[in-house]
Amino acid sequence: MIKVVIVDDHKMVIDGMSLLLQNQPDIEVIGSALSGEEGVTLINEIIPDVVLLDINMPGINGIETCKEMLKIHPQLKIIAISMHKESSLIKLMLSHGAKGYVLKNAGQDEVIEAIKEVYQGKMYLDETVNEIIVNSVSKSLQQSAQSPFPSLSRREKEILELILEEYTTQEIAEKLFISFGTVETHRRNMLIKTGARNTAGLVRIALEYELHK
Repeated sequence: MIKVVIVDDHKMVIDGMSLLLQNQPDIEVIGSALSGEEGVTLINEIIPDVVLLDINMPGINGIETCKEMLKIHPQLKIIAISMHKESSLIKLMLSHGAKGYVLKNAGQDEVIEAIKEVYQGKMYLDETVNEIIVNSVSKSLQQSAQSPFPSLSRREKEILELILEEYTTQEIAEKLFISFGTVETHRRNMLIKTGARNTAGLVRIALEYELHK
């Protein structure tokens, strides 16, 4: 029996997913949570095999929730369940440990297949997400030789990734054990390298050219 926990800030989504899975003889929904914080607490109380995890939630988002859950239980299989189709967000979720990504408008068969596949240790992307990733990789290969920007240092990439995850300058400094001023210096250097006028412009350019990779 595959034990599943659902984490989503919309109860309607949780109820819908639970209903979708209730007649599966080899899948059991053993719990649910309405926030990332609740989800992290829940997996300590009841350890599931698979977590269906929303990305866009108040408090800690799905990416941070995924990281926290895997710190506690590295064996967990996490599937992102989201309406977001941006390739950068899909890749970010997968790079932080998610084993699957399924859009919320996916069919019942795809959700069930995703659970069974990741439970067996495989990666699963629904048909639409897989196409998005393939197209993104193709675009990246074309742009890699065309990127007009100097490469970023390892530390700059670390800071840029945290900026993309909406960390503040102070939070980045604390997370990387460096000073506030050092973070600002790296941020200014990245603005100079990319020609961006501000952080919003830096984020746009970083996602377009995947400078944080």
